[in-house]
Amino acid sequence: MTKFESDVLRFEQRGPVAILTIDRAEKGNAVDTRLIQDINRFFQAVPEEARALVLCGAGRHFCAGLDLAEHKERDPVESFETSRYWHRTLDLVEFGRIPVVAAMQGAVMGGGLEIAAATHVRVAEPSAIYQLPEGQRGIFVGGGATVRVTRIIGAGRTTEMMLTGRRVSAEEGQALGLSHYLVGEGEALDKAIALAETIAGNAPMVNTMAIGAIGRIADMSRQEGLFTESVASALTQTSTDARAGIEAFLERRKARFERD
Repeated sequence: MTKFESDVLRFEQRGPVAILTIDRAEKGNAVDTRLIQDINRFFQAVPEEARALVLCGAGRHFCAGLDLAEHKERDPVESFETSRYWHRTLDLVEFGRIPVVAAMQGAVMGGGLEIAAATHVRVAEPSAIYQLPEGQRGIFVGGGATVRVTRIIGAGRTTEMMLTGRRVSAEEGQALGLSHYLVGEGEALDKAIALAETIAGNAPMVNTMAIGAIGRIADMSRQEGLFTESVASALTQTSTDARAGIEAFLERRKARFERD
């Protein structure tokens, strides 16, 4: 990708770290058709030079969910296909080429929470608020919340959030696992970039296995999971990066890994 053009996403490359910003601040970064399509388009062609990516939102909010002003009547087939398109798009985020770190502030609601749950590392500011308000809008989640959010907080809590529509604070979200790091106000982006820089310094194959294998292993039976772990272990431990990493450790220096 030589240049990524979008009316609703901003892209910046900082060395091995890419920064993708949802740029609909006037709408609370709510998701319209263009936005989900452009997220799909971006993650199908992530720049080769990027080794890790930070996903953030412009302005006061990470993402306030669906843009209900765009909502239109759909028949069941159209609604089903829209949901499946979201699933395919967020699979590109979760199981794509590079790890994704989310920097979250303000609203992380509905579809915004579904997007965040597809990322691998999540950093939140005290203003972050999590919510699944679909029940109060007469709709059901369709972007993967029943799988991804439930994996994080459990089926009972996902059910409760959908039934009540209550807002979960940044502190409670941290305790539940909706964020991995809780930082000061205005600090999420810098922390996310620092984490992405650390991640970008890992062996590329290890990052690939971490984001590609662990989530899938979680869906497997015990024996299938252990077998898959052995395959991933064998592939990484016999790589040139493994030799480079072990030599660097023994020589007490920082490892430098070749790009994949």
